[in-house]
Amino acid sequence: MGLEEEIQELEDEIASTPYNKSTEAHIGRLKSKLAEKKEKLEQQASSGGGGGYGVEKHGDATVALVGFPSVGKSTLLNALTNAESETGAYEFTTLDVYPGMLKHKGANIQILDVPGLIEGAAGGRGGGKEVLSVVRTADLIVFLISVFEIDQYDRLREELYKNKIRLDQDPPWVNVRKKGKDGISVNTATGVELDDETVKAVLREHGYVNADVTIGEQLGIDQLIDGVMDNRVYLPSLVAVNKADLIEPDYLPKVEDELQERDIDPEEAIFISAEEEKGLDSLTERIWEELGLIRIYMDKPGRGVDREEPLILREGDTVDDACEKLGGSFDERFRFARVTGPSAKHDEQQVGRDHELADEDILRIVANR
Repeated sequence: MGLEEEIQELEDEIASTPYNKSTEAHIGRLKSKLAEKKEKLEQQASSGGGGGYGVEKHGDATVALVGFPSVGKSTLLNALTNAESETGAYEFTTLDVYPGMLKHKGANIQILDVPGLIEGAAGGRGGGKEVLSVVRTADLIVFLISVFEIDQYDRLREELYKNKIRLDQDPPWVNVRKKGKDGISVNTATGVELDDETVKAVLREHGYVNADVTIGEQLGIDQLIDGVMDNRVYLPSLVAVNKADLIEPDYLPKVEDELQERDIDPEEAIFISAEEEKGLDSLTERIWEELGLIRIYMDKPGRGVDREEPLILREGDTVDDACEKLGGSFDERFRFARVTGPSAKHDEQQVGRDHELADEDILRIVANR
């Protein structure tokens, strides 16, 4: 029996097994076997070629436009970046990954128009493996779906999930430490419902014989497997609903209902028309917010504050991160910094490397000569 047949058998058995406390460990073993076999199948496919596009990242952040063929990704890319991507109203128009650069608030945000995903992409259909390899390297995923086909979102998320992309969630709090003897020891936080035998069953299927396992939050079997395998990618996402200019007012409640069925707040979705270039300002601002970018205005000796070309960092970044991005000899020559702005207690506050910066701070680095 080949791997694909084994995978199908496991999926069928999981689907036919009722989930309850008495079957939890068994289902955990089945799902663990399934994850391992899918991993093996993927490795076999990769060894035969098709390792992905390997698109080089440029700018301050990278966004992947994800959608089915002919949903309007190329048109949107052109409208946002003037990239002049090849477009046409038929399937599989986008034959390669087209990059464009969105300039916003001084930041250069790379937008990647990846080939339209089709069902089965995670299994390699339609070059899907290569497409998904690009998506995994992005900092943000923008789902572009047609206002008349909201159900596209379900299939797109499923393909990303199958390719180990987890959206809008943090990595599970699972820590596994191998040891030399004494079997598997499980330590769980208060409120964790998975029993110890289920956890041990999952770990054994992944090759652990002796290990200390700590689970710090409530999670399910799938999340436990994610934490044990530790090869998932966790990315934020947002939803843009295209062709909004074509809907009649009485159709809008249906669209909103379909979004809510998928746990998408209609107020959070961005309604746009790529063709008519409507709603793009709102989309651009949401991209900025979801990426968590901040602007740092450098106070340059003898030249004053440069507000035209800010240093672009991420929320939570520090003075040390600013020095690293500036490059040169700042790291070796750094003495201290002075900060004026939202993160400072007062103007010209003297700070060290670990000071956390905020959007629109003014930063002056004092260095040894």
